[in-house]
Amino acid sequence: MRPSPVVSAIGTGALAFGLALAAAPGALAASGPLPQSPSPDSDVATTMAEALERDLNLTSAEAQELLTAQEAAFEADEAAAQAAGDAYGGSVFDTETLDLTVMVTDAAAVQAVEATGAKADVVSHGLDGLEAVIDDLNEAAHQPGVVGWYPEITSDTVVLEVLEGAEADAEALIADAGVDASTVTIETTTQTPELYADIIGGLAYTMGGRCSVGFAATNASGQPGFVTAGHCGSVGTQVSIGNGRGVFERSVFPGNDAAFVRGTSNFTLTNLVSRYNSGGYATVSGSSTAPIGSQVCRSGSTTGWYCGTIQARNQTVSYPQGTVHSLTRTSVCAEPGDSAGSFISGTQAQGVTSGGSGNCRTGGTTFYQEVNPMLNSWNLRLRT
Repeated sequence: MRPSPVVSAIGTGALAFGLALAAAPGALAASGPLPQSPSPDSDVATTMAEALERDLNLTSAEAQELLTAQEAAFEADEAAAQAAGDAYGGSVFDTETLDLTVMVTDAAAVQAVEATGAKADVVSHGLDGLEAVIDDLNEAAHQPGVVGWYPEITSDTVVLEVLEGAEADAEALIADAGVDASTVTIETTTQTPELYADIIGGLAYTMGGRCSVGFAATNASGQPGFVTAGHCGSVGTQVSIGNGRGVFERSVFPGNDAAFVRGTSNFTLTNLVSRYNSGGYATVSGSSTAPIGSQVCRSGSTTGWYCGTIQARNQTVSYPQGTVHSLTRTSVCAEPGDSAGSFISGTQAQGVTSGGSGNCRTGGTTFYQEVNPMLNSWNLRLRT
């Protein structure tokens, strides 16, 4: 499988700005008191289940069942992907049936996949094929009415989102990219994504405006810091958080939306994520990637703690400030100021908030950038 575009762009670290990456395990805090006592809850699953009950309209029993089934699906997904080998075409976890379905591009791989306990569906393109279409669209000329595109592995097509009345722009993009129109599904929307910057998300930090901490991490030299959104500051931008100080050491935006802030004084790292309105903290124990369809929760200081599901990966979003690739699409709501905050599934860090559309009164779509490519490309170590 080709490496994610995020890895290439972040690895260069050459751009002046950065895109908010997937959350890493644990919120960073400057030394001094946190908003609440920084001790992990005795039963993280219970408090996360309460948020799932609220945001996914589940009963208490259903929420607990979902968390248990999803944890098992994490392990099954790794085994199924190995069993599928080169035929692996992506995975989807269904939060209603609690089934994990693995797409394969070769019927000969079905038996091996199903032996792991997962279901198997045969598709024509799979992740590799759809990502090739994404790459071609990314290289095409920008069309003002097109707000983004992403691979939808269940339908085995790339979904192209376009503002109502601008369908001609979608057709122009397809033609300019030279992709087969049968591999693309055009969907209309009334909302334009925007960056969630200059307020708060996770814990707040200031740099002229305000943004949010993603997750605590150390750089290759072992210095403390945190991952966040690149659009929040360019390399060299000074940061204040409580009585702590830091500086943007890495930043990429547009193209990606990733950054690492290195602490220069009074940084104390924890492996905690604030649940704000739900109370207490969630702990992060790793950064295993959750399958599409999994539940995911977001921490942001504007709206607090909200949950939803992962809808797609490798989405391209055309913000007014620049186009960003390799985002993950979710049904979680967010609002300006939640930018750069943590996305977590169970106890596994997923990414940091980039932007989106809608709000937490009527619902919306929010995008995050995966944390693992940022950690790997910049040789960062997540605090767990």
